[in-house]
Amino acid sequence: MSRGLRNCNPGNIRQSRSSFVGEVRPSRDAAFKQFESMAYGYRAMFVLLDSYRRRYGLSNIRAMISRWAPPVENHTEAYIRFVAEHSGIAADETLDTRKERDMIPVVMAMSEVENGTKAKREDVEEGWRLFISK
Repeated sequence: MSRGLRNCNPGNIRQSRSSFVGEVRPSRDAAFKQFESMAYGYRAMFVLLDSYRRRYGLSNIRAMISRWAPPVENHTEAYIRFVAEHSGIAADETLDTRKERDMIPVVMAMSEVENGTKAKREDVEEGWRLFISK
């Protein structure tokens, strides 16, 4: 089982000063956040991607993944291609981070890259409901 799945952190969100609803504190992982459930881990992904759009003006897969998984640590272009292909949304197409039809497939594809296994749609959808109901 991948570290992201063990931590209920399918986006492999690193430790930071930011805190999220459903975050386990203190985390037993010194480098990555832990969440109470996969749904809360997916919620955190939706929160972060929405903040990328609102705070930094990042509005497409290419821009968001370039920030999420920078080239110093990742094969960013391969990550972008995978998410675009598996979500059915072009890498440079504008996303609406408040629309389920855009974000569920993007986050599912990101989770697959991060963890090496397909996301459980019901967990992602529950994360979406937690995010949208804030």
